[in-house]
Order: sequence, then C-alpha cells, then structure tokens
Amino acid sequence: MKPTQMTPTAIFQSLRKYVRQSPAAVERQEGREFTIDELARAADTTVRNVRAYQDRGLLPPPEKRGRTGIYSDVHLARLRIISQLLNRGFTLANIRDLLTAWEQGRDLNDILGLEVVVTSPWSDEAPSYISYEELLEYFGDHLTQEVLLKAVNLGYIIPEGDRLRVPSPRVLSAGRELVAAGIPLEALLDEVNKVRYEVDRIAEGFVRLVTTHLIDKKYGENDLPRGEDVPNLAHFIQRVRPLADMVVSAELARILDKSINKVLVDRLANVLTHLEQQQSENTDA
Repeated sequence: MKPTQMTPTAIFQSLRKYVRQSPAAVERQEGREFTIDELARAADTTVRNVRAYQDRGLLPPPEKRGRTGIYSDVHLARLRIISQLLNRGFTLANIRDLLTAWEQGRDLNDILGLEVVVTSPWSDEAPSYISYEELLEYFGDHLTQEVLLKAVNLGYIIPEGDRLRVPSPRVLSAGRELVAAGIPLEALLDEVNKVRYEVDRIAEGFVRLVTTHLIDKKYGENDLPRGEDVPNLAHFIQRVRPLADMVVSAELARILDKSINKVLVDRLANVLTHLEQQQSENTDA
C-alpha cells in the first residue's frame, strides 16, 4: 500500500482526529504528595469517587494540614487497584470485603507498601515533551500519516494538546539515530512491534516465576501473602526489574554478538564466492 503523502500540517490535524487526548502522565517520585484534585487526575478518576471510596473505608484517610487533606502515592496505588477490580466486574462491596480480609492481622504499612510497589511504573525514565514541529524536524519525510499513527498506537508519542508527550526519551533518541543512519522509520516501527511481543513474553515469564514460586506454592492461588512475607515480597519485587535487566541484557549481548558475527562472515563468504566465480569465468574466457 502506497503511503499517504500529506503536508505536515495536514498530518498533524489528522492525528488529532484519530487519537484521543490523553491525561498528563504522573512521573514516579518517591514521597509525592497530592491534593484531592491532583490525586483524582493522577488516578484518572473523579474527586467524587475519591471521597466515596474514603467514606466506604476503601481508601485510607489523608494527612490533614490545616483544612487541606494531603494524599500520597499510597492513596494513588489503592485507587489504581480499586479501578482495576471495578473494571473486572467486582462491586465496591466485594472490594471492601477483600481489602478488609487482606488487612486482617497484617501490618497496614507493609500492605500499603506492597500495593505501591506493584502499581507504580517500573521505569524510572522521566517522560519529555516535544512539539509537532520538532518531531517533523527529527524525522522529516519519514512522517507519513500511517507512520505517525503507528508510533502513537505503539505508545512512543502521545498527543497532549499542542505538544507530544514522549514516555521514553531514550527510545526516541535511538530511533532518531537509526533513521539518520538510513533505516526507514516505518520498517523500524514494524521491527519494534515484533520486539515488544517477545519482550512481553519474557516479562510475563519473570512475573510467573515470582507468583508461582514465592506465592502460589506457599498460599495457593486463592490466598494472599501474610506476615513477614508481605514486606519481603515488596522488597523482592523491587529487585526483579534490575535482575531481569541483567539477565536480558546479557542474553541480548550474546545473541547480538553471535548474529553480527554471522552476518559479517556470511557476507565475506558471499564476496569470496563471487570472486571465485569471476576468476573462473575469466579463465574459461
């Protein structure tokens, strides 16, 4: 299919039609504090819901500073869990009963600490923002309507009003360098999509190891950790990311070394074969 050639202005106007405006991202910061309005925005919910969950005992009370309630990442973590359970069809009464049982006989600080670890973004990379004009400057003629929408669907750029949020500036930088070297942006995005599928499988494998051997074997599939296992599990989950990074990085380096070496040797073999054929043809002539 031939790419749709459009002016930059037309492409970006089209992008605004196709892509839903996303709420601003909440960067991961230790000890971040929120007013109730900020908390509701961060959790993609409403102030009314926050108050309702608090009244029902689903949400710990905020710290009072004068007449203002101050919320923390603990409240944000609990709101994310409530939202996900509601999306799965559970009622607020179901969730309250579950949380009551979860907290029974357990240290509340340990439980809330585990919730924060599990629901917080694992990447410590801070997002950046660029203008539409800067994106065009980076990638030029590579930015067809199809390519731009593909980048948005993959989550590498997110329209927010008159600018674009870049969740991973490192990925953007790598993409710019690869495209500048001569790799078409569309081909690069297609390859990244394949890589993402494989990385999803790898990540799910690591998570499965944790749940199978640290939770299921001890508590079964229908119970939750208790006692010292709660803070220990929170601490270990924080360690999973760097441990997984080490394993994946080492294996990726091994495969790249092997693959690049093979490409070079194969290319040299092809050249030698071609030279031998030429010599043979010259001899015959």
